[in-house]
Amino acid sequence: MTAAIPLFDRAEFLDRLERLRQSMRERSADVMLLDDIEILAYFTGYERSISYYRACLVPLEGEPLMVLRSLDAAPFLETAWFDQHVGYADAEDPVALLATEIARRWGTGVRLGMDFGSHGMTVDVYRRLQAALPGAAFVDMTNVPWELRLLKSPLEIRHIEQASAIADRTMREMTERARPGMSGRDLAAYAACRYIELGALPGHVGPITYGKGWGFLHGHLHDTPMQSGDVLHIELVPRFRGYSARLMRSVVMGRPSDEQRETAERLAALQDAQIAAMVPGASARDIDALLRDGVVRAGLRDTYENITGYTLGYYSQQPVRSSDFTRVFGPHADWTLQAGMVFHMYTSAKGLAFSETVLVESDGPRRLTRLERKLYATE
Repeated sequence: MTAAIPLFDRAEFLDRLERLRQSMRERSADVMLLDDIEILAYFTGYERSISYYRACLVPLEGEPLMVLRSLDAAPFLETAWFDQHVGYADAEDPVALLATEIARRWGTGVRLGMDFGSHGMTVDVYRRLQAALPGAAFVDMTNVPWELRLLKSPLEIRHIEQASAIADRTMREMTERARPGMSGRDLAAYAACRYIELGALPGHVGPITYGKGWGFLHGHLHDTPMQSGDVLHIELVPRFRGYSARLMRSVVMGRPSDEQRETAERLAALQDAQIAAMVPGASARDIDALLRDGVVRAGLRDTYENITGYTLGYYSQQPVRSSDFTRVFGPHADWTLQAGMVFHMYTSAKGLAFSETVLVESDGPRRLTRLERKLYATE
């Protein structure tokens, strides 16, 4: 199922690196330090948790340098597009080694680009680098690596399309399988199995919960059996080689009420109108308002305090962030859409929810998740 989609080659990584280097030149940075999990994966092909500190140093010219545990050298060499690295034993100090390599290779007066929003760049790591490199200038490049991931390449889009197909198929099977008496754990176990069988990575399957009313959509996984009248909320987040698609649907245990059917139809219609307006150059604030204001005007919600969409792309297997909010749709969203952006667009009201994975193309939006948009039920 996955063999037809090639892996990212050296040329793709070099293109990513050149865009990073252009940003470095604009800020007069000599070397960029990368240490967030997703950012390392995007620019190097290698992903590892931050249990032990590790970082990649990208100079304006020449091959990057990876500083990491010696124990992790083999998986690094297996997955990264370059091989220059320095390893440290677990009893050694990785930050001291990092500072030594920076000074030795680029001098004590280096201008070092830093993403101060990185979860790897703790206050302690930053202070120790300052102390070890007193002549260095630390150039603020906060969020720059994340911004550079926003426009997806054709091969990245193929990865997200594959994840979307996995989400569609798994969701369809789960809506057919769900019955009163089953638990959330039963359904989560099924989804986890299907992810692996269909080519997705193992791990978190997404929020699967149920209840009555409104406040359960971000609820927990339950072992108790579903009862007639419960609404099952399924959000699937499969990752194909790390690239995530997302899809939400609701399943009523039993026969839906007229109010539930009407709510679902109106929600789907409002979101359809929102998605249809997602063209290059459109204002994210205006796109958000189409749904946000429409839902409130329709009387489906009294207030709408959450965002209505956010960035999709590569998500770590060991996540610190469960969602990528580099771009979000809300009343404060002062940015415009561009071709190549991919988003998780979602809405909810009265305990029901819909969401889709949406690609912005040059001629307009395209839903990458294709499952029928309706309220599902066991009767």
